[in-house]
Amino acid sequence: MKVCRRLTFNAAHRLFNPEWSDEKNLEVFGKCSNPNYHGHNYVMETWIEGEINQETGFVYDLKKLKDLVQECVTERFDHRNLNLDCEEFTDLKTSAENIALVAWNILRPKIDSKYNLMIRLWETENNIVEYSGQ
Repeated sequence: MKVCRRLTFNAAHRLFNPEWSDEKNLEVFGKCSNPNYHGHNYVMETWIEGEINQETGFVYDLKKLKDLVQECVTERFDHRNLNLDCEEFTDLKTSAENIALVAWNILRPKIDSKYNLMIRLWETENNIVEYSGQ
């Protein structure tokens, strides 16, 4: 059985490779390489998979999951410039793939290993990534 908690955060970022020229960054990343950054209204789904607890009827307490994700991820990234304000991205490009990976790495040690964890991150309504540790 799988359960999900969906939360949102707003953040700015810039996709670029500092070893490349502005022209090369523009060619690869398009307007996402704007030197003045740009922002997204991210939607993050945190999926937990496990057995239903017979005492509660829950796979995982979704209020507990909401509080955990808010405290550890959304409050950390919300209304921030990911490139400048978040040490997790000091040496990591702020792609949707890496944001999902970082969120998973933050949450995984805080959720019992008997549960599978998957992060689905919506950068836009058309751009979505998933990461489950593989």
